[in-house]
Amino acid sequence: MPRKRGAGADLPLTADINVTSLVDIAFTLLVIFIITAPILQGGVEVSVPRADVQPLTAQDDPFFVSILPDGRIYVDEQEWTLDEFRDGIGGLLEAADIDRVYVRGDSTASWGTMMQVIGVLGRQPGLHQAFVGEPWVRD
Repeated sequence: MPRKRGAGADLPLTADINVTSLVDIAFTLLVIFIITAPILQGGVEVSVPRADVQPLTAQDDPFFVSILPDGRIYVDEQEWTLDEFRDGIGGLLEAADIDRVYVRGDSTASWGTMMQVIGVLGRQPGLHQAFVGEPWVRD
């Protein structure tokens, strides 16, 4: 039986996938990820001083107290006044069963605020304090 010649009968059959749109979507998602990743990190931006310090070891959930240059105190990412810190940090540490606090003081923060925070933490029974610094890069 002879083959009918109709519309498209002479065109060869190809099974290629057009990946141009797939690559465009992949690059668009990559650009979105690159832009949003720094925003999602969160945390309080503190410029810690350089010192001859050891790197932090991996810990499940480090607990940070940060002191900013203008004297603001952050417990993890929540801002506290000095009075709130004095009155509430003990209960928070006990309720969360925290035995180690990392103090991140900005290199330009007031030494008076730093001493008050350190003093309050020092009065907590069984609490270990560690101070965060940026290690010097030796040549």
